[in-house]
Amino acid sequence: MTATTASKEVLEEAALQAGLELDQPESIREGSHAIYRVGDIVARIGRPGSLQDAQRELRVSQWLNSSGIPTVEVVAELPQPIVVGDRPVTWWHLIPDHRPATPAELGAMLRALHSLPPPTDPDLPRYDPFGDLRARLATAGTVNDDDRTWLLTRYDELRRQHDELPDPVRIAVIHGDAWQGNLVVPPSGVPTVLDLDKLSVGRPEWDLVQLAVDYSDFARIPEAGYLSFVNAYGGQDITGWPDFRLFADIQELRWVAFAIGQAGASEAAAQQAKHRIACVRGQAPQPWVWEAL
Repeated sequence: MTATTASKEVLEEAALQAGLELDQPESIREGSHAIYRVGDIVARIGRPGSLQDAQRELRVSQWLNSSGIPTVEVVAELPQPIVVGDRPVTWWHLIPDHRPATPAELGAMLRALHSLPPPTDPDLPRYDPFGDLRARLATAGTVNDDDRTWLLTRYDELRRQHDELPDPVRIAVIHGDAWQGNLVVPPSGVPTVLDLDKLSVGRPEWDLVQLAVDYSDFARIPEAGYLSFVNAYGGQDITGWPDFRLFADIQELRWVAFAIGQAGASEAAAQQAKHRIACVRGQAPQPWVWEAL
């Protein structure tokens, strides 16, 4: 079995090794992770070569829960992780009948998370807002030359501005993908953290910028909702911060790159990628409307 083995085949082999019976597994998402529901268990299938990341996610879950931040829990009865075709598979308890968190619930969780001292185990990486972003923009086959040149020039400009920032006032444990869908509320009413693969240490503003641009650039949440987020976090509104626009532009370029990466899957995804590029190039007025992919 190769590193490029389809996620469904990886799931079937991992379930066989775990002694878990597959009964009509349901695909939840195909992205950086492939995620399946198997009864009351959720299987997360990582990228090839991401075993260490998967092992860290398991330890992160245990650390957060022990630190008083309710987080999705591992299925202790199953072997963790199982590697199939160089792809790690981890098993998690399903959180049924949940809803996305409110902005206030997200703000309260982030305030608690950012107050935690960084752990010694797991050893969290330093957050990198760029990652392989430039390479993905440079090699995207669905982008025309004019857009590619603009996107790469924009990347270089934002990278330079970021690298010239003064040292941060503080470094915190951050989630790395803090939006309302990654904090869910089951019938118990206890907000529970999902998607731990980007948990790291870095500028806490990276956890605040997603909701801020949802408010400022997309009008996805009303002013009252955004203010409830700000107040729950402790009163820090980063839309008035001098470097907010830089952080917002980096975040939005990452969202553009994600859409470009999905563009080959369907005509709708290709059109969405073109629309997002037009927006960041200033060819469409705000508030922007971007469809989920």
